[in-house]
Amino acid sequence: MPEPSWTVVVPVKRLEVAKSRLRGALPGVPHEELALALAADTVRAVRACPVVAEVLVVTDDPRVGAELRAAGARTVPDAPDAGLNAAFRHGAALAGPHAPVAALTADLPALRPVELAAALRAAAAPPGVRRFVADAPGSGTVLLTAPAGVPLAPRFGVGSAAAHAAGGALPLVGAWPTLRRDVDTADDLAGAARLGLGPRTAALVSARATSATG
Repeated sequence: MPEPSWTVVVPVKRLEVAKSRLRGALPGVPHEELALALAADTVRAVRACPVVAEVLVVTDDPRVGAELRAAGARTVPDAPDAGLNAAFRHGAALAGPHAPVAALTADLPALRPVELAAALRAAAAPPGVRRFVADAPGSGTVLLTAPAGVPLAPRFGVGSAAAHAAGGALPLVGAWPTLRRDVDTADDLAGAARLGLGPRTAALVSARATSATG
């Protein structure tokens, strides 16, 4: 039986307002560059995942759109312009009723394709059920999945893991440290660096370390 071919929806805010809690994490590095690097490394890993058919990026930022299209993603405007959950619903609707859909946050710079593949394969059973993966602290959500024909029903935000569970989604538990390591703060970025950053974010961290010691 063929594996599901997932459409992964990744919303990315306009760079000037993205990842506000991370502002100043790399002194001397423009905040917009760091926010873009996180998204680029996330999409690069998703594109390399063997069970993903399409990466659909929802964004109104022209620079994000251009870079992630060049990386192989399909980009669409954030037509609702009503926050993260509306962007996820918009992307899921554009994916159509015949594709399994996964909602993924855009701040996973250490993500390894093999971990995402393992989580998506686990999400396929039992059939017909929405699943979610909590972030490293356990209160947030990094991944929410819905099989074909099942509404995504995203509830991202503070306490989203509990909100998704209350909405009927079942938790997925696995040894997926790079999938669960989202980056909201400087400490999160340091944790992601210990796991191994993607090339765009790693280059910024390396450049900052070189300038600090030079």
